[in-house]
Amino acid sequence: MIPDIKAENSTSLKNNITDQIAQIVQGIRFGSVEIVIHDGKVVQIERKEKIRFDAK
Repeated sequence: MIPDIKAENSTSLKNNITDQIAQIVQGIRFGSVEIVIHDGKVVQIERKEKIRFDAK
């Protein structure tokens, strides 16, 4: 049986994207994460982080 390289690469890419998003979310305290999708595929991940200071 010949392995389906395209399917393996697709799975690997999905795992990589999932890992990247998880890493970004874990590393942010205040802000947002935007995932940009074109033609049903993730093409960009944007991270916007805010730094807050206590006014005490």
